[in-house]
Amino acid sequence: MITWLREPGDALPSTVLALPPGSDAPGLLAAGGELTPARLTEAYSKGVFPWYSEGQPVLWWSPDPRMVLLTENFKLSRSLRKTLQHFHQSHACELRIDSAFRRVIGACASAPREGQNGTWIVPEMVEAYCAWHALGKAHSFETWIDGELVGGLYGVSLGRMFFGESMFSHRTDASKIALAALVCFCREHAIPMIDCQQHTGHLASMGAKEIPRAEFEARVASVLGAPPVADWSYDLRLWRHLKPAATEDNGP
Repeated sequence: MITWLREPGDALPSTVLALPPGSDAPGLLAAGGELTPARLTEAYSKGVFPWYSEGQPVLWWSPDPRMVLLTENFKLSRSLRKTLQHFHQSHACELRIDSAFRRVIGACASAPREGQNGTWIVPEMVEAYCAWHALGKAHSFETWIDGELVGGLYGVSLGRMFFGESMFSHRTDASKIALAALVCFCREHAIPMIDCQQHTGHLASMGAKEIPRAEFEARVASVLGAPPVADWSYDLRLWRHLKPAATEDNGP
């Protein structure tokens, strides 16, 4: 049985009560409640995230194992290295942070997750994360070519932790460029881990891996109390963090 959040003040239950692997909905912890900044802060601080479809109540998840990308383990493929080299040489291509958050989450909403049909980013969720963005907690990394938004990602930052939510791409490697920029930003600001929530082959190919939920929660707890990043601006110098040691073949 999962917990139902029937009153605004109802707290999320312990994550050990989430449905186990092998069940019909592994990782499902609770249902109901609201998507207010206070509720979202409570959830993410516990490693819990909302994920549901149109017509469903809000569903809260805490999967075990948890897919994460340790920023030191990011893998830069040869093809992405070449793309980044072209990126740096082209005045038509640029990376921005938080210049079009609503457009990014809207584009992600129209792009289903790997292996799924339809979207999980329902209108209520779009509005909730846009409100959180206005409070400085949700951020977007964006790839622009010739003044057009062609790819990006968005996620949540608490303390020195980044929780990735979704990404989209309208040009080859556009979302990967945004992810590489996020990794560089995280390395610059001592953010050691990016939450990827669930396993996908795409993220695994870039160095993400599954870890036990208990380890994930311990890692999150260790960085939540750190001072949050104050400067969410893009600087070309961030790319110096893509060193050869973190690449598959010799770096960009």
